[in-house]
Amino acid sequence: MRHRRLVSMSFLAVVTTVMSLTSTPAAGQSTSPRTQWGEPDLQGVWDYRTITPMERPAKFAGKASLTEAEAVELEKLDADENVDRPPRSGDPGTYNQFWMDRGTKVVGTRRTSLIVDQPDGKIPALTAEAKKRQAAIAEAQRGVGVDEPPVGGWADDLSVTVRCILGFNSGPPMHPAAYNNNVEIVQSPGYVTIHNEMNHSVRVVPTDGRPHLPSHMRLWVGDPRGRWDGNTLVVDTTNFLRETSFGRFAGAFGRLGGSGPNIHLIERFTRVGADALMYEVTVEDATTWVKPWTYTIPMRKSDEMIYEYACHEGNYSMEAILASSRAREKASGGASTKK
Repeated sequence: MRHRRLVSMSFLAVVTTVMSLTSTPAAGQSTSPRTQWGEPDLQGVWDYRTITPMERPAKFAGKASLTEAEAVELEKLDADENVDRPPRSGDPGTYNQFWMDRGTKVVGTRRTSLIVDQPDGKIPALTAEAKKRQAAIAEAQRGVGVDEPPVGGWADDLSVTVRCILGFNSGPPMHPAAYNNNVEIVQSPGYVTIHNEMNHSVRVVPTDGRPHLPSHMRLWVGDPRGRWDGNTLVVDTTNFLRETSFGRFAGAFGRLGGSGPNIHLIERFTRVGADALMYEVTVEDATTWVKPWTYTIPMRKSDEMIYEYACHEGNYSMEAILASSRAREKASGGASTKK
């Protein structure tokens, strides 16, 4: 959850220096805010919480947008559902809802889904290859803590989010989730830095026209390259290392499919108001989905800071998984050679 700690003084110094180089148009100007060196100014902390679902719910089939009354009703239903409640027959109940920071509002355009392309507001079908990959991931994760180590080893088959390598909502691409739905954008000549609060993920995006890295050079968050299209920052990302947090968190959206190194992202950041930023991303991976698809997230300016996310501090999940495995082996009389 959000650990309220002092941010690194060196990072704050960089942010302060860069922000001091920006300027805003004089009163009466119709252009977007500009940096001192003439680029659209996207800087600041942006909040991307929203209760709008990624996929369009069945009850809104064929309906792209909510009326104002429907939006109010959806917000009320969401508030009623996200409260602590005791267990009852067939329902284990919920607790500790105060940890969650999903948002409480339908933000922006009142759409019934964040997905804007496909027309039905749904994630496209998985390819046959992706279904096999998803099944393999599920099988490997079932193997953790039982008789034989899963392919890749105990750590490799735990998800990248459990291992605190990537944040579950920071992407790329970003999407709303349970908490830490905050991103900070800092600009300097030739670069844009995208700093997600979740898992303290930082992407430094060059905007000087350099080509992508060679295909054999791969990164957990891919190799981003930026360019300006009018007032929009376009970020093209390839060269992912392995599975992404976007694909591994398949339980959230159903058909994310365990997306892997072939995923290709086109993200677009557009300042649409003094306190509003539109984030749009097109997701393409012919080894995962039968067609590309696009979603948008309206972001709002925040007056709060980005705080440290100390993912493994007090996180005993991996230790507990392995300890239970050893206890199970001991109880069954088996000897372990696993480390």
